[in-house]
Amino acid sequence: MNAISTTSSKSMMLFSGRGYPELADEIGKELDVSVTGQDAYDFANGEIFVRFNESVRGSDAFLVQSCGADLNKWVMETLIMIDALKRASAKRITVVLPFYPYARQDKKHRGREPISARLVADLLKTAGAQRLMTVDLHTDQIQGFFDGPVDHLFAQKLLTDHIADRYSGDDLTVVSPDSGRVRTAERWADRLGGAPIAFIHKTRDPLKPNQVVANRVVGDVTGRTCIVVDDMIDTAGTVSKAVRQVLDEGATKVIVAATHGVLSDPAAERLATCGAVEVVLTNTLPIPPEHRFEQLTVLSIAPLIAQAIEQVFQDGSVTKLFEH
Repeated sequence: MNAISTTSSKSMMLFSGRGYPELADEIGKELDVSVTGQDAYDFANGEIFVRFNESVRGSDAFLVQSCGADLNKWVMETLIMIDALKRASAKRITVVLPFYPYARQDKKHRGREPISARLVADLLKTAGAQRLMTVDLHTDQIQGFFDGPVDHLFAQKLLTDHIADRYSGDDLTVVSPDSGRVRTAERWADRLGGAPIAFIHKTRDPLKPNQVVANRVVGDVTGRTCIVVDDMIDTAGTVSKAVRQVLDEGATKVIVAATHGVLSDPAAERLATCGAVEVVLTNTLPIPPEHRFEQLTVLSIAPLIAQAIEQVFQDGSVTKLFEH
């Protein structure tokens, strides 16, 4: 079955980019909708071609694309697919980007820098996207970059439920890897029954990306089970140093939890050897076998995205998924 319809003749169709088709298949199973077939390939010079194998006219189209490795290619493919849907007369086009590309470039730190997160939003809109769905944006302000509805989903309940089940008898402390993530740590602490929080005071050289110097732990972590939380892990420099710092301050064990596992080299090696007893991620991005390690746990984000898609399709409330 390739589409589901309502009595008002609305038709849902699900599409997938080539960045992570397995996630789109999971979402389709949750919705009981098959991913629409397509022909997609690269020309010898790198140009991308996409053509859908059936009519999309009048459909409520949901395009899922995860921009992991080879991010720029998948961003371009997304734009081409949106354009194809628009020109084929899809009634509404919702782009589902579980990991929003260029999210870290959301403001100018110095003169003559781009705001690439805004540029991505403008490109999506220009291509023909009418609605955007994403998970755990790096900063909330990115929602305002897209000129249309934005469904900002949160993976926190999925992650905190796992932590609460696995470490229910432990004395938990939530640790932010830097002062900028303290608000995130506070939300985690609330969901974990009012657990205390701590954070790492660190310095970063703005001229050297992905290089961090951790200084000291602010807060008491001695004898505690600490949860180091962040929205994404790229090279794992920040998180691995935070784990070691917390262990040096007397924590009994440390768990790392984040939504997006970018895991650029040498992230897997750093996470496997930093001393964390578990690293919990979601599958907003593909994690290939060579980036997996013994302590890694990957939770599926597909049910949450499927619920949000169903609410949008039925003109329901996505907010209700997160009210509690």
